[in-house]
Amino acid sequence: MQIRAVIFAIGIMIALLGAAMLPSALLDIADGSDQWSIFLISSAISLLIGAGLAVLSGGAPPSTGAREAFLLTVAIWIVLPIIATIPFISYGMSFTDSLFEAVSGLTTTGSTVMTGLDSTPRGILLWRAILQWIGGIGIIVTAIAILPMLRVGGMQLFQIESSDVSGKFLPRITEITAQTGIVYIIISMACAIVYAACGMSAFDAIAHSMTTMSAGGYSTHDASFAFFSDTPAAYAATFFMFIAGLPFSLLTLMLLHGRWRPMINDPQPRLYVCLALGFSAVIVIWHEAVVDPPIFDHIFHGFREALFNIISIMTGTGYASAPYDTWGEPVVVIFLIATFMGGCAGSAACGIKMFRLEISFKAVMAYAAQIVRPNRVVRIRYAGRTVPGDTLQSVMVFVFLYMATFVAATILISMTGEDLLTSISGAATSVSNVGPGLGPVIGPSGTFQSLSDPAKWVCLIAMLLGRLEFVAVFTLMTARFWRG
Repeated sequence: MQIRAVIFAIGIMIALLGAAMLPSALLDIADGSDQWSIFLISSAISLLIGAGLAVLSGGAPPSTGAREAFLLTVAIWIVLPIIATIPFISYGMSFTDSLFEAVSGLTTTGSTVMTGLDSTPRGILLWRAILQWIGGIGIIVTAIAILPMLRVGGMQLFQIESSDVSGKFLPRITEITAQTGIVYIIISMACAIVYAACGMSAFDAIAHSMTTMSAGGYSTHDASFAFFSDTPAAYAATFFMFIAGLPFSLLTLMLLHGRWRPMINDPQPRLYVCLALGFSAVIVIWHEAVVDPPIFDHIFHGFREALFNIISIMTGTGYASAPYDTWGEPVVVIFLIATFMGGCAGSAACGIKMFRLEISFKAVMAYAAQIVRPNRVVRIRYAGRTVPGDTLQSVMVFVFLYMATFVAATILISMTGEDLLTSISGAATSVSNVGPGLGPVIGPSGTFQSLSDPAKWVCLIAMLLGRLEFVAVFTLMTARFWRG
């Protein structure tokens, strides 16, 4: 195994993360805050560590393979959050809280242990937004360029033709990152401009554009998006959160190459739209038929609130415009289901993903058909192509690991003394990288601050497993991987 390649890449990423701390230092200097030294010192430490690792590795070797790709993918998502904790620790937070906030940021989960955001120095708020923005592009590149080649969780369905992990791995990632990064930056800038036009301050517009396009959900205010209830910003957020849940490979084709048909023909966006609209419609219909006194002023208001919060949860953005966990038990169940759904593969969104939902449903229907007619050969097709047996197996393994991790996390959180709703929703939102849970403790109006340290560790580990698509982590835990 070419360990030098892994160490070199990690060193470069740590150095880049250190450089990303400098804008927060400059902002604190401009604001006259004495917190600027936190980011300057943290940046210097990170740059030294990153440069040291890159130099000690002797540079990247000419070729890398699948084993290096597996190790690098997992190592980056473990090492970078540890480095990202330095500003939080310097800010006065405990190591557990600092690591929780950093992991939640880089995995774009959006769960937070911080309160009093309205009076927090803007440098630390910007750092949280930068973490999520970096995590968003990292997630998109991982989903587009790495996981398909590693054949993780059925992602091989989206493998780019003639790509492999032998000798062309790093150059291929560089090429994909460049094109995806351009689209990511363009849409993020557009989002910031629209937010500013909707009445946000320049700082709020920039910070929220970064956490919207990364499907992260960190806000600069304790009230989250409810702070902007008197502005049309919620309409803009709904649109851009929806965009963040679309496949960025297809967005790249649209924006850079003028090819719209692949997005129209892809089954993922269609299912994504249908589920978002369907969930929202059910919430509004139930409200109009059952709830008294009414929560919403009128049907349009109800649909706007429902759609905003459903898309926020489905994509894993985690913004909240209202305490939707108080809308009634049936609505709570809908939001819990939406927590697992996710967006499209290759997006900044989280969860099971649209293509896995469709393939899993078709697999169940095929199995039912074969029970009735045992001699019948039923082929499972997706996007006009027959799904190979190994891909179907990969999807089923992913779904099993997903649900097993959710159950294990629920049990472990409950063992720390939390109530059942907090345990279930805390595990679901962590594994799915959504952000807020349900109930009075970690719901849209609460934070994870009151959880015990053991519960926070369960949640942050679940966040990492969910963001790494489970299979990549468990592959590294096998003896066969290390034997080669």
